[in-house]
Amino acid sequence: MAVQISPSILSADFSRLAEEASAAAGADWLHVDVMDNHFVPNLTLGVPVVESLSRATSTPLDLHLMIEDPDRWAPQYVEAGADSVTFHVEAAAAPVRLAREIRAKNARASMALKPATPIEPYEDLLPELDMLLIMTVEPGFGGQAFLDIMLPKIRRTRELIGRHGLELWLQVDGGVSAATIERCAEAGADVFVAGSAVYGAEDPAVAVRALREQAEKATAAASWAHGH
Repeated sequence: MAVQISPSILSADFSRLAEEASAAAGADWLHVDVMDNHFVPNLTLGVPVVESLSRATSTPLDLHLMIEDPDRWAPQYVEAGADSVTFHVEAAAAPVRLAREIRAKNARASMALKPATPIEPYEDLLPELDMLLIMTVEPGFGGQAFLDIMLPKIRRTRELIGRHGLELWLQVDGGVSAATIERCAEAGADVFVAGSAVYGAEDPAVAVRALREQAEKATAAASWAHGH
């Protein structure tokens, strides 16, 4: 499975979103954080902005819903132009049904876990998903420091994916940078959300390339990748 880089527009200039989307040339996805000031203590953007952004960029949109009641809202984000929609298992009332509904609308279904949420209780859900997101900070704000204590959880998740023989992407989000991306890749992640590491750089496109190279190098040397 190839390394994928998903720059987070939470760290971009919101007054120039179309230009900022283009600036991260070479990215596989644009990561869009939707926060409702209830599930997390921050408020960002909603359906109309996602609709506008989907028209303004050819890069697929990777939506991360940090909201209450994703069962109700997630399908609307697919209709607004999202190519992948991530809901939090802590907020979803019926995660299997929701994942199937997202997939039925021809988007990728992804489930996120907050740092304190273990993966093991959700092992049976993995075949219903296209991606699993392990938060490596507490969700709510960009620019937080990476939590090293999440690395064993990434490893355990990668082992579960391998045990079931799934083609499931494993995404990490929070504090991913040149200093941390290799550890995440070595542990088993293959999709990397990077906010300030991309949009805080002088040239976001160069930052995307550099992060990809680091992650590819670490993946090539990782024991988990040799079975694939």
